[in-house]
Amino acid sequence: MKKPLIACLSAVLALQAAAQTDDAALIAKAHRIAHVIKMDTHNDIDPANFTATCNYTQRLTTQVNLPKMIEGGMDVSFMIVYVEQGPLTPAGYDDAYKQAIAKFEAIHRLTEQIAPDKFGLALTPKDVVALHKQAKKAVVIGVENGYPIGTDVARVKEFYDRGARYLSMAHNGASQLADSNTGETEGYLYNNGLSAEGREVVAEMNRLGMMVDLSHPAKGANLEAIRLSKAPVIASHSGVRALANVPRNMDDEQLLALKKSGGVIQINGVNSFLKPTSMERFAALKKLHAEFAPYMPKESSSAVRACPVEGVDGRVGRKGGGAPGHELPGMEDLPADKRALAEQRIAELNAKYPPTPRATVKDFVDEIDYAVKKIGVDHVGIASDFDGGGGIEGWDSAAEAFNVTLELVRRGYNEKQIAKLWGGNLLRVWGEDEKVARKLEKRAR
Repeated sequence: MKKPLIACLSAVLALQAAAQTDDAALIAKAHRIAHVIKMDTHNDIDPANFTATCNYTQRLTTQVNLPKMIEGGMDVSFMIVYVEQGPLTPAGYDDAYKQAIAKFEAIHRLTEQIAPDKFGLALTPKDVVALHKQAKKAVVIGVENGYPIGTDVARVKEFYDRGARYLSMAHNGASQLADSNTGETEGYLYNNGLSAEGREVVAEMNRLGMMVDLSHPAKGANLEAIRLSKAPVIASHSGVRALANVPRNMDDEQLLALKKSGGVIQINGVNSFLKPTSMERFAALKKLHAEFAPYMPKESSSAVRACPVEGVDGRVGRKGGGAPGHELPGMEDLPADKRALAEQRIAELNAKYPPTPRATVKDFVDEIDYAVKKIGVDHVGIASDFDGGGGIEGWDSAAEAFNVTLELVRRGYNEKQIAKLWGGNLLRVWGEDEKVARKLEKRAR
């Protein structure tokens, strides 16, 4: 009986050795591909982290900053001018505009004053390539939510002149331009579509060469935008609804329409869009957030928090989206008594509605695989939504980007395909949008 047992053990050890050899080969292959331009098309920012004394040259607790980009080999960050949806009133538009300008100015401060030797603002695809050759990190500006435009379509050009190269028509909640994905549960303002102003904005973006972003608006609004746009469109940070049935993800009809436009979907590394929580848990978390939101410091309020440098006073890097069972954005900034109460409420919620296990890099690449099979590798890209809710197990900051490349290699993608996914496709679409703008300009003469 000993010989068969020894034989079995030998076979197991041989398989383990073979697996380790395969892993080593895959890792080596992934490292050889590391030179491709790696672009993340959605990173949220806080202007408080763009000052002379507190900025992205430091290893902050933010998921994106220069040390983490260097560690993960990330080359390009689309930094986002995001303003939460508010009232559709003159006062609301005015406040939203001021918030947007503060973020534009913060990004320019980083690239022009704080660290121009390390970061450069890219206004064209050629700029991205040039900055990469200079060993600088490229920064591109995207606008998430057209709300700050207000009722003045001329602000689209103002934002373009300030560096914006894509704009989404809405966020969570209908804007003055378009219905939102939240309309599926909250109702629509424009019959699941664009407003008259929204249609003007699409035309203006085409005229300027600004990419139309489909992430966040309602399905009907997206399909209308695709029909109206004379240039390819993008989804800067979206998921696949066939694998995760949430309104923020795109169904097959939208994916096929996006492909027909020549566009690209940047698959989103957000836990809740890869492994959705139950509707009951989601509703309970939303209610909990509303309860504690008044006690959370306002974004960019440097008076209420010190510069969030990792390792200072025990600070650690942000965990994207919160660990399962602990999803309350901003809870770390609550006053001590409110934080203790919030943790108690979360424990009670976990007992009633158990959390879903956290998504992994494998889950993320499953969505890439699905999109590639459905619409082709030329129409798929990568986004994280870091510092805005993004982050999964294995890709929780820019420092872990290699894990995505490794999983793509493991799935059989070659270097050319990986280069397309990590940024090549987005650069192509951006360039095509510029060509359309030039053609429209010639016709207008």
